[in-house]
Amino acid sequence: MKLIYGIKDKPKFGQLIVFAFQQLLAIMAATIAVPGIVGNGMSAAAALFGAGVGTIVYQLFTKFKSPVFLGSSFAFIGSMCAAFAGAASAALGFLGLILGALFAGLVYVVIAIVVKFAGVNWINKLMPTVVIGPTVALIGLSLAGAAVNDVFSYGAKLEDGSAFIMSGSTISWVSFICAMVTFAVVTLCSVYGKKMAKLVPFIIGILAGYAVALVFTLIGIALKNPALQILDFAPFKALVDGGVSLKTFIALPEFTFLEALKGTGELTASYIATVAVAYVPVAFVVFAEHIADHKNLSSIIEHDLLEDPGLHNTLLGDGVGSFVGAIFGGCPNTTYGESVGCVAITGNASVLTITATAVMAILVSFVSPFVAFLDSIPGCVMGGVCITLYGFIAVSGLKMIQKVNLEDHANLFTVSVILITGIGGMAMSIGKVTITGIACALILGILTNIMLHRKSDK
Repeated sequence: MKLIYGIKDKPKFGQLIVFAFQQLLAIMAATIAVPGIVGNGMSAAAALFGAGVGTIVYQLFTKFKSPVFLGSSFAFIGSMCAAFAGAASAALGFLGLILGALFAGLVYVVIAIVVKFAGVNWINKLMPTVVIGPTVALIGLSLAGAAVNDVFSYGAKLEDGSAFIMSGSTISWVSFICAMVTFAVVTLCSVYGKKMAKLVPFIIGILAGYAVALVFTLIGIALKNPALQILDFAPFKALVDGGVSLKTFIALPEFTFLEALKGTGELTASYIATVAVAYVPVAFVVFAEHIADHKNLSSIIEHDLLEDPGLHNTLLGDGVGSFVGAIFGGCPNTTYGESVGCVAITGNASVLTITATAVMAILVSFVSPFVAFLDSIPGCVMGGVCITLYGFIAVSGLKMIQKVNLEDHANLFTVSVILITGIGGMAMSIGKVTITGIACALILGILTNIMLHRKSDK
């Protein structure tokens, strides 16, 4: 596709703020979801701050040549839970999050050093287009279930705190309508929009979906029908609980290192080993996804990021940025498919936009009403957005496969094994380490490609 803004292009200030806000909305849901899933008192605002800082670190290492945002990594959720489970106190658990991110970052640093001296040719031979293409497609397809689940989700709950039963209920139809309005507005703006409308379809779509959800909610309140109350006003109510104060408007995020410092006296060698075992193997898995994301982004912007700024720099940026981000937010960061999808759909590959998004993420993490607004966006609205984002990731991978000769059975079986095992969810657990479906599919694809192409070369 033709880019409207290239890597080095600098949008006008007003446009830049709008573009950055759009990127923030694209990555926000997943970034703040990870601390919510792990629990144990982790802060969504701190995770947002950490993602912003981590992205800036990444941009510094990549010399501002790679337009991608780093957000909280879902791959490390099991590792983070293990850090808390093996800790004698919550404070030690928070310290474990930082140590774990350090171990994962060191893996990236070691691989970066190898790549620096050995080059990237061995990477291209190990993971050629026939392997990377279906893997990228699989990343998008594997998220399809999450997008559909979001479509049928909602924000409000019954007065007794119980959740609605989704199947056949009014709320599922209301959620579906909000999601489809969002989806329709995003796609219409992207295809038929003029000027700014074409560049910010996600903002317009989310606001449209939010407006429809608000209408349903107000009708539900008037009719005293909780099934129509899509919006959850709890994040806003929490701002004024106990009265209006400075924290109602500005609040310091609950940074991970502040709690972690309290656990330094409890640190033991056995706990350090537990954290290392939980984090290091996962880092090798995420390394493969790092390559897939950057090859996908390279195809979108028509510039090989593995050559310039170089895989060693993207790895260093990802590893060090992940560690720095975890110091503040607790979550190891990773390159975000949502960010790549946003670049692909809008045609805006300006690195300045990504940097502005990172700065915005840092600033808004202090602004309580804005964090509350982000937290109040219904899952169904984000589901409508994610259909387009995840779909573009999948299609990007399929476009790569178009370049592969599938008349060659060696290629055909390589693509087949990746798609089938990945979509089928072939995940494995070895001790405390979980190898995700995508990682299993990628490993099998690499082995199949090596085996069949060696045979065909004889």
